[in-house]
Amino acid sequence: MKSYFIGIDTGTQGVRVGIVDEDGEMLISHEKKWETSYPKVGWAEQNPMDWWESILEVLKQCSREMTDEQKKSVKACCVCATSSTVLAIDEQGKPLMDAMMWMDARSREEMNEINETHDPVLDYCGKETSFEWMIPKALWIKKHRRDIYDKCFRLVEQLDWINYMLCGKLSSSICNTTCKWNYIESKGGYQKEYFERIGFEDYKEKIVTQVDKIGEVVGKIRPGLAERFGFNPDLVVVQGGIDAHMAMFGLDVIKPHKLGIVMGTSFVHLCMSKEKPDLKGIWGPYDSALVDGLWLLEGGQISAAGLVNWFRKNFHIGEEDGNPYARLLRAAEEVDPGSDGLTVLDFFQGNRTPYKDAMAKGVIYGLNVKHTWKHIYHAVLESVSFGTYNIIRNYETQGYEINSLTVCGGVTKDRGWIQMISDVTGKKIIINRNSQAGVLGCCVAAASKGRHYHSFQDAADKMVVPEIVIKPDMEKHKLYQEPFRRYLKLYRSLKDLMHDTQEISLI
Repeated sequence: MKSYFIGIDTGTQGVRVGIVDEDGEMLISHEKKWETSYPKVGWAEQNPMDWWESILEVLKQCSREMTDEQKKSVKACCVCATSSTVLAIDEQGKPLMDAMMWMDARSREEMNEINETHDPVLDYCGKETSFEWMIPKALWIKKHRRDIYDKCFRLVEQLDWINYMLCGKLSSSICNTTCKWNYIESKGGYQKEYFERIGFEDYKEKIVTQVDKIGEVVGKIRPGLAERFGFNPDLVVVQGGIDAHMAMFGLDVIKPHKLGIVMGTSFVHLCMSKEKPDLKGIWGPYDSALVDGLWLLEGGQISAAGLVNWFRKNFHIGEEDGNPYARLLRAAEEVDPGSDGLTVLDFFQGNRTPYKDAMAKGVIYGLNVKHTWKHIYHAVLESVSFGTYNIIRNYETQGYEINSLTVCGGVTKDRGWIQMISDVTGKKIIINRNSQAGVLGCCVAAASKGRHYHSFQDAADKMVVPEIVIKPDMEKHKLYQEPFRRYLKLYRSLKDLMHDTQEISLI
């Protein structure tokens, strides 16, 4: 009988659960969406109980389609989650607030105060923190929701809480803590002097200080859950990590010089290094955040596929033959590289990398009466492609070579856009057989450390199978150089204006 593993991928829009065998074959997969609320400008929240009820519902769907023998052969479960999505809980794990989503920008002031310290700890996260991360959010809660802060047992991330609900044990992942919590493995973990300097001197009383490496056992599944779904009562919950980062296992980009890109609402660009590089314009280098002895490097675009949804809704591109994207797919093919002089900046929610500019703005530049909605749409796709190219160039001009791109996410369904990204960047793009890299990455981790395979790489070699290779059209690559130059120049020209606006209160 084969061994099976459960991957639970909790993203921004919902949860996907997959049951994967030892060869990486997806036995069953189901998903459920949930809602995000935006109570104020810059705020984004979700109800944690929506997560849990959705996970239970999808696990039930999966278990109904499994034989009793298959259910008893599930050895381990692993979760990946958005980060930093933060909530306060009491001693029984009950949420005391709606969760602050990773994209919630209300902690900008706390971010700036931390960055102004120029503490050496920041050298391990790209020399500055982000409003997206755990510690600025924790400080915001301490400053502005003191009632919750004083009452709570711990401030936790989405991953911590879901693991707790699955197995009753509270721990944090080295992935999340290293990338978003200022944890430094090689220096013994959390740096007391740093937290005192930023006004979080009581951090040991408010965050989860138990840190587990990816793949380590957090605990056994709660007996009630095993009985409810018919799973093996010895099924273990192993430590996961950030959704995009866990996808690196599912993309098999856990060796240096292979760039993995998670292409969803936002894009995340991830790769490994044997040495600790001193690169500007990235997040990291993160010390052993995924694999012991390797440094994790991270780039990202906050607004990516989300811009397609923005365009479709605001330009009222309706459904055709049951597919709301049918007209968009054809429209993109009707416009030449450069969009007839139209340039879009993809910074609709600021720029994550390489500029790290929270005040950057989205721009549509160069409009005249000959342009149609099709030109604007094509320029939107180009802008996201240029943003990825800009991140790759930032790596390479500082000496880090990228040999290939391996991608996953919803954008991979749009092969025209994938070809555009290949043409713009001049890089080949690999798409694997199993496109659910978050789920598969969790299952790679679950199958490792002796549960079926010895190491992460052993598991990835067997469970991740390349399927499609898209090669760049180098003639188009040349054509894209001038539009890309305009993209870069437009940001430089407008940067001062973007910053010369009255701040909107996010409190």
